[in-house]
Amino acid sequence: MPRELIGVPEPEWAKDEALQLYQDSCRAFAEKECLPHNERWEKQGEVDREIWNKAGAAGLLVPGCPEEYGGAGGDYRFDAAFVEGVHGHGVESWGAALHNSIVAPYIWHYGTDEQKQRWLPKLLSGEYVGAIAMSEPAAGSDLQGIKTTALRDGNGYRVNGSKTFITNGGQANFIIVVSKTDPAEGARGTSLMIVETDEVEGFRRGRKLDKVGLKGQDTSELFFDDVHIPAENLLGTEEGQGFFQLMEQLPQERLQIALQGVVMIELALKETIAYVKERHAFGKPVIAYQNTQFKLSEAKTEATVARVFVDHCIERLIKKELDAATASMAKYWVTDLQNKIVDECVQLHGGYGFMNEYPIARMWRDARVQRIYGGTNEIMKLLISRTL
Repeated sequence: MPRELIGVPEPEWAKDEALQLYQDSCRAFAEKECLPHNERWEKQGEVDREIWNKAGAAGLLVPGCPEEYGGAGGDYRFDAAFVEGVHGHGVESWGAALHNSIVAPYIWHYGTDEQKQRWLPKLLSGEYVGAIAMSEPAAGSDLQGIKTTALRDGNGYRVNGSKTFITNGGQANFIIVVSKTDPAEGARGTSLMIVETDEVEGFRRGRKLDKVGLKGQDTSELFFDDVHIPAENLLGTEEGQGFFQLMEQLPQERLQIALQGVVMIELALKETIAYVKERHAFGKPVIAYQNTQFKLSEAKTEATVARVFVDHCIERLIKKELDAATASMAKYWVTDLQNKIVDECVQLHGGYGFMNEYPIARMWRDARVQRIYGGTNEIMKLLISRTL
């Protein structure tokens, strides 16, 4: 749904010609290269690998990459524009937002100059597909509970362990692996290790996970069996910084999830308003009934509040003022609202809302995980409670 329809003007930070041109390019790419294949991607369980290379050639990947490493040097506004242009047009299967806004920033924030020169151009071009491997079979939101190790071995490290629920896991060949370099030190023994899967032995992918939603996204299990990586694949210059690196970047990840929630809410309302105006019941359009008007009025009001709050959080992030508690508020509240509104939109579609041929059915399935990944909403409330 356009901002105008929910009554929220563009914030000042969005009024930038280069930003608008980039968002238009993302939208055009989504419409031409992604939307026609949505159904096929869902059936095959992953997007076409070539979509990454096409997006790289079009200059759409990693818009925040510093100019000295081949990027455009944009700030988070451009990541937000990507989400608006791609997710805002119903493309949920492609995990490029994670590649752009979550994986790549770890490299320019914490990598050495040599690491940035090695890896960022490949992430920009789509030669590398990025993933970050945090969750394990016995450790989800509790990152301190991970068991994967990366222990010194001569001039490198041996990585051993397993990861699960990894977005882009089926195609990723550049994986940030959250590991224990000193298991006795708890959080202070955690490091981020880069595994370039095309160059190592002992790495293998498990099954692509059969999920309730996001069926076109290659969420997978990953296994590291004595995988040897060079010492220079430790992200940064010293061990034990991983947990702190994660904590610094999680607010942006959680805001990203909230933004994805807002754009889906707006798309769901756009689809539903069009449907209830066209669909007739008992001789008149469904929108003519007071119940429909009330339900959509409530949803429009809540969508407006959500958009204003997320815009505010983006502005704070750009100014480097977004704290973990506020990001947690955005993540939990918007995704709860997203599920509520999308479910109401399914109801307003009646039986057709339960049919996969209608976009609202896919949104309903895809929305549910938003309350789980990036830290469950219960964890978000715990983080907020620490500020009371």
